[in-house]
Amino acid sequence: MENAMMEENDPLLNTQEMAKLLGVAPATLEVWRVNKRYNLPYIKIGRNVRYRRSAGLKFLDANTKAAA
Repeated sequence: MENAMMEENDPLLNTQEMAKLLGVAPATLEVWRVNKRYNLPYIKIGRNVRYRRSAGLKFLDANTKAAA
């Protein structure tokens, strides 16, 4: 039951959905995965790549800079 609730609150996003959430092109995420440029965790399911929505939000928080 807990896992079902967690999935509803933290859905898995495909590359296009995560790119939209982060405001980047899907190809940018693909480059980041290959080059390991950023620590943005992802899940491989066969040939499919999925991201937890919470990982995207955490990534945005970690990369938010304060105004000078």
